[in-house]
Amino acid sequence: MIDQLHVQNVALIQDASLEFSDGLTVLTGETGAGKTALLGALKLLIGERADSSFIREGTEELLVEGQVFSPDDPDGHVVRRRLSRLGRGRIDIDGQMASVRELASGIGSTVDLCGQHEHQRLLSPSAHLELLDGWAAQEIAPAKEKFCEALAAARAAAQELERVQTAVQESTSRLDEAQFVLARIDEVDPQAGELDQLQTTLDLAEHAESLFTSVEAAYEALSDDDAALDQFAQALTNLEAAARYDASLATKIDTLRSSLLDVEDVAHELRDYRSSMEFDPAQLNAMQTRMSRLQGLMRSYGPQMEQVFERRAWAAGIVEASGDTGQALLEAQAAVDAAEKTLALAADDLEAARLAAAPLLAQRITEQMHRLEMGTAQLDIEVVRLARNQWTNAGPHRVELMYRPAAGMSARPLRRIASGGEISRVMLACKVVLGEADAVETLVFDEVDAGVGGMTAKALASVLSDLARTHQVVVVTHLTQIAVVADRQYVVRKTEGDTPQAVPQTHIDEVVGQDRVVEIARLLSGDASTASCEHARTLLDEASRVR
Repeated sequence: MIDQLHVQNVALIQDASLEFSDGLTVLTGETGAGKTALLGALKLLIGERADSSFIREGTEELLVEGQVFSPDDPDGHVVRRRLSRLGRGRIDIDGQMASVRELASGIGSTVDLCGQHEHQRLLSPSAHLELLDGWAAQEIAPAKEKFCEALAAARAAAQELERVQTAVQESTSRLDEAQFVLARIDEVDPQAGELDQLQTTLDLAEHAESLFTSVEAAYEALSDDDAALDQFAQALTNLEAAARYDASLATKIDTLRSSLLDVEDVAHELRDYRSSMEFDPAQLNAMQTRMSRLQGLMRSYGPQMEQVFERRAWAAGIVEASGDTGQALLEAQAAVDAAEKTLALAADDLEAARLAAAPLLAQRITEQMHRLEMGTAQLDIEVVRLARNQWTNAGPHRVELMYRPAAGMSARPLRRIASGGEISRVMLACKVVLGEADAVETLVFDEVDAGVGGMTAKALASVLSDLARTHQVVVVTHLTQIAVVADRQYVVRKTEGDTPQAVPQTHIDEVVGQDRVVEIARLLSGDASTASCEHARTLLDEASRVR
């Protein structure tokens, strides 16, 4: 609920403060006095978009401040919104910066501006669906939740079927390629590690003659007559003879003896290596052919052998999958069928709940319409099941308010045949019926009394007074019948400037006591004569006794 509102430099309002009643607050005043500017300030307070044209001429910035609270949050919140002529805005909630979206989704969600926009919204079938589901939430919400779960499952199953179908199509289109790749690679049948091993063996085989020549020469250099081994042995003999006279040569003898043993070992190994070498042209040709085939695979699917193996795995996967596509499609289609069956049952349950609630809600709204002096007009609520491809999270239905202007006439869509005044009263009837089911705490009515007078005006006042028992209600009105039942009344006046160049100014003042009597008298007859004031006082006294 809006407790207090402070406005600076909005349109013709230079500075104004209001305190709203928890029940019914009315704003009265001459046409053009500035009531629209005040409603514009309320819109800014609840997060609607603004532009610099709202700023009072001759000033650089507007300010709207409000204190808002609810039964669940008695401490409330303080909202401050500024807008400069350059279009720069700032929003603070309890001293912390906030965005327009945060303001609208938070505090804005508790206030409903029921003006011309709300009239237009009442003509939208989507609003009719919300109206029905909100009023019968206890019965409809569980069925709707199950429907949404079933719809999500059906969508997921359909997406999986589409994925499988796409995979099948891709598999079919690429099967020939995969079969060719698999056959070519498997014909060569490369093995893990084979390439490196073959490369080593092939290098030896291709250079066998050079290897044999070099090894043979090394062996001869070590083992032939007067070769390295003989020289080593002779040197060892000479040192041993010398060591008989000089003991310090013993360490050199040990080193030379160890080296001689090493050289003998190398000579023996070279002899064995030479003996084991074979040169087989047929084997060399086979290895070269094998290397050529492996390199051919790498040129086609490489550049490395790892990529060849990866390509084979891809091809094998497609070929294998091609044999399972029929079963995969059957399973995916079966899942879709099962999900759709579950969804249809959930839709039936939701439809039953809505069909049960619709006539009850229509009857309640019609009763309020009768209170508003709408004669024998009647409201029906039509629930129509949509085609499956039109189902959304809102449900499988189109819900629409059908209006009968009088008994015996056919019901037709409200959006096509109701007048502006009728729409205003139907909207008000809907708000009254929603009562506590409506999450909105504050209702602001503009133009709800358009074209209304006489008994209808009195009935309208009675309905607004009832609505104020469950909501905070703010009404801009020209009707005496509504003004006298208000818990608090403000008068909006416009004064001209002292000079022709001065900007006019809107004043908003609460009227109590004799001032309120005078304002009611003005609404009655346009003046504050003694007779008018007496009549006004009588009306106020009667309204007070009723409350």
